[in-house]
Amino acid sequence: MKVERVNPYGDSRDKAEQVEAMFDAIAPAYDFMNRAMTAGLDRLWLRTLVKAVRHSGARDIVDMATGTGDVALTLSRRIPGVRVTGLDLSEGMLAKAREKAGSEAVVFRQADCLVTGLADESADAVTVAYGVRNFADIAAGYREMMRILRPGGSVFVLELSTPVSPVILPLYKLYTRTLIPAAGRLISGDSRAYSYLPESIAAAPQREVMTGVMTAAGLAEATFRPLTFGVCTLYTAKKPQK
Repeated sequence: MKVERVNPYGDSRDKAEQVEAMFDAIAPAYDFMNRAMTAGLDRLWLRTLVKAVRHSGARDIVDMATGTGDVALTLSRRIPGVRVTGLDLSEGMLAKAREKAGSEAVVFRQADCLVTGLADESADAVTVAYGVRNFADIAAGYREMMRILRPGGSVFVLELSTPVSPVILPLYKLYTRTLIPAAGRLISGDSRAYSYLPESIAAAPQREVMTGVMTAAGLAEATFRPLTFGVCTLYTAKKPQK
């Protein structure tokens, strides 16, 4: 099944509306749940992402599906001189991001990542952490990244993935299909949101398939790097020079 057909609530609304509603509902518990369900590994994965962005030399960065702003704020704090814009569908998540930012010079605004409203060739880098699988159309999302990137600009995507190791896979399935939905129901009050998580991970394009989607959208040099036994993957690609 294509991930675009996997929806949080399975009702008649389109995916974007359901994703927005889901993240509005779980925004208060989102940061705690991220730390808990990854056992803190999300911080390690974030450091890997920040290091890659720093090495790219990017100065104008757009963080799509920014959520509560972890990636955007970390980029701003750890890479001197960058200008960061965080975009998200969910105003509930953005409210948390603005609260965490305080007076920091990170711009957060509500926008559909498929139609950002940003100017052509206005960014040196686009980052997305755990958000691509929530796009209503992943290919369209990458085409939008292509549009707003300057020639030579880079895309950095952190996405959860299904491990291939026969040792790790059974434990991963038990954890994601049983324990995470139960914890989500207890802590956030929305068990469906955390059942959607493993369903969307399983249905999302992964590894060579994901880099193929990036390439089809016009991006070049698409590569992937498995992290922590393959439960997370860092994808990178570039907009070709003119």
